[in-house]
Amino acid sequence: MNKGILRTLRTKRELIPLAGILSFAAVGAFSFCVYSLFCKSDVIIHKTGSSEPWENIDPAKPQKLVTINQQWQPIKELEEVKKLTK
Repeated sequence: MNKGILRTLRTKRELIPLAGILSFAAVGAFSFCVYSLFCKSDVIIHKTGSSEPWENIDPAKPQKLVTINQQWQPIKELEEVKKLTK
């Protein structure tokens, strides 16, 4: 199959930029998926661990790819509810 693709790209040179752009997009999508799996705390691979994984997320650490002027302050009512349920 590789010989067919390479032969087609040699004969029809106008397809080379299209193949390059598609390859770049595929590599970018795959690398973002791998980045999310290993670096984001809200992405979970296995479900056998904690039943409430959102409790392990550090609120001081930004979860977005780009965060501008984010400030976190605890909510009093939510902290009281957490104390009562534990």
